[in-house]
Amino acid sequence: MTTSAAPLLVDLYEEDETAWLDAMAELVRRGNLGELDFNNLAEYLADMARRDRREVKNRLAVLLAHWLKWERQPEKRSGSWRATLAVQRNELADLAGSGVLRNHAEAVLAEAYSNAVEQAALEAELPEFAFPSDCPYSVDQLLSAIPGDA
Repeated sequence: MTTSAAPLLVDLYEEDETAWLDAMAELVRRGNLGELDFNNLAEYLADMARRDRREVKNRLAVLLAHWLKWERQPEKRSGSWRATLAVQRNELADLAGSGVLRNHAEAVLAEAYSNAVEQAALEAELPEFAFPSDCPYSVDQLLSAIPGDA
């Protein structure tokens, strides 16, 4: 990083992250790699990876909670509820269909299921023991269908 660019980019990162990202992208496009704000860039990229992993886990939990309620409360099923299942499945598939985030989904499935049971129990006003103690679904099942699809 050149001495004249460094303080400006560091300040820009603190003041306006989007403008900083635009500046970083422009430096990369021009091939001015020596002017990049490497410290903040490394931090930003690591934060993005953590955010993506957190989103995968959260979407898994939401999908699982709705799936559990769908199975335990057939009298409350609706088109809106089914659409929520489809949206969550599609969003999760976009994020974790393959690669590192797919592996992460597999790794956090049990934890996401635990969170989902708590959420489903509260929303359905059922005790947590009304749901299976271990996740009865694989990531493949969650990504390939919604309850009732055959």
